[in-house]
Amino acid sequence: MAISIRLTPEDEARLERLAQRTGRSKTFYVREAIHEHLDDLEERSWADSVTRDWEESDRHSRPAEELWDELGL
Repeated sequence: MAISIRLTPEDEARLERLAQRTGRSKTFYVREAIHEHLDDLEERSWADSVTRDWEESDRHSRPAEELWDELGL
């Protein structure tokens, strides 16, 4: 799949320097950046969804210490 992105001139220059210095392609580093951060982005999206669902529910939270005391921990 081909994707087109726009980089700031500064980011483009950094990417170009890195590619030249290492002999790897800019595409290689863009792919690496995506692979490196995709898990984090998916987890953040999931966490936001769970938080939103919780806030829209009628459930109430309580301090963890109360739960631990109740469980005898």
